[in-house]
Amino acid sequence: MQRRDALRTVTALTLGAVAGCEPAPRSPAPATEPSGSPTIGPAGPPAPALPAEVRHGPRDRPQVALTFHGQGDPRLITDLLDELKRGGARVTVLAVGTWLASNLALGRRVLADGHELGNHTQHHGDIKNMKPTLAYAEIVACAQAIHAVAGSPGRWFRPSQTQFATAMIKAAARKAGYPTCLSYDVDPRDFTDPGSPAIVSATLAAVRPGSIVSLHCGHQGTVAAIAPVLAGLRARGLRPVTASELFA
Repeated sequence: MQRRDALRTVTALTLGAVAGCEPAPRSPAPATEPSGSPTIGPAGPPAPALPAEVRHGPRDRPQVALTFHGQGDPRLITDLLDELKRGGARVTVLAVGTWLASNLALGRRVLADGHELGNHTQHHGDIKNMKPTLAYAEIVACAQAIHAVAGSPGRWFRPSQTQFATAMIKAAARKAGYPTCLSYDVDPRDFTDPGSPAIVSATLAAVRPGSIVSLHCGHQGTVAAIAPVLAGLRARGLRPVTASELFA
């Protein structure tokens, strides 16, 4: 373009901009997302919140949650984890904080084997008869012990020495970061050491799809019952999962 034509063009653009009070058009900005990025559609409905306490999971899925009160002889708990690994089961271990703090390697193994850790208070006292401040402190101290192993306080809290949470316990748990207390609907009372046949019989007689089974670490009869319990669940088409998986 010659110099004279260029000057005419610049002058015309300048006058047009002044007359119309609008800037000259710009090229569209380049897209910030790479081509082929997935389009995000509208979010689906949020998952329904669980109540303050659950006693069982959905009854329409072939799953059950085996839950273990976590304390006892480390050798027996190692044997228990070995049995669970052989049986291909994932479970929830509700740890007592003082026990977990003294057995960090076992706590890490629980997680490494695909299980999950939950909160069963710091000292396993009679929480329903504690003052609210002490109950809250018991839950928080155990949460800190779990966090030291798992990097989080876990999802579940089960009160110690009671099957069902009182209003005070639920409030303390919620304040400590546990909106749902984990109860159960199957209790073979293995902590009374009735022997493995009795534990197996009581468990399989009561279990249903969605059941939460209360068991205890640190008891030889419980260790011996694991293989036949898992076999009995398989025969009924039931799969043992963690509590979180049960409610997924």
